[in-house]
Amino acid sequence: MRVMTRYAIYYAPRDGAFADAAASWLGRDALQDRAAAQPAFVGLDLPALTAEPRRYGFHGTLKPPFRLKGADADALNTAVSDLAATLAPVTAGGLSVARIGRFLALVPDEPVEGIAALAARIIDAFEPFRAPLTAAEYARRCPDSLTTRQRALLDTYGYPYVLEEFRFHLTLTGPVTGDLAEIESTARAWFGPHLSGPFRIEDICLFGEDEAGQFHLMSRHALTG
Repeated sequence: MRVMTRYAIYYAPRDGAFADAAASWLGRDALQDRAAAQPAFVGLDLPALTAEPRRYGFHGTLKPPFRLKGADADALNTAVSDLAATLAPVTAGGLSVARIGRFLALVPDEPVEGIAALAARIIDAFEPFRAPLTAAEYARRCPDSLTTRQRALLDTYGYPYVLEEFRFHLTLTGPVTGDLAEIESTARAWFGPHLSGPFRIEDICLFGEDEAGQFHLMSRHALTG
């Protein structure tokens, strides 16, 4: 059995064409926990561009990775299942390829308030399970570069981009140096069949990070509230 160092609650697509396209793009199928063959694009080093998101698997963050405090993984899993039974699925428009800083992601079109509200519920619900950040973890968030509000969120929730600072996204690349236009157009073409709406979150997934820094799908819980 793998030893997990951190846990996170993510959206991850169910088995199907969208999940398959994302697994091929990243070079890893998080649902099946195995490598996936990546397409070759002239002029693009896709394996290098996707190295960072590959270790997480294709996902949208709802509760950022955290170490457990005073509980075990079974208790956390039960709590995720219990919460999912109280939450309803949420729907937004289609997906679009977007630039977020120097990386690319898929983001849902309006309305996104339902996704933000879902994430806020999950953030608060699992704070009792989250161990405080270590000094090293805190420093890695570069607190001096954050706004006053982001730093307050970091102090309270261990992550600066939650609540009103939250922006749901499905990461496609690590930081890209140089022109983003070519990789952006390639991503738009690759994911084109999956970009039209609606985008729907019907379940939430518990992921665990192993000692090598790779995340694994541990359980999936339908939103049935």
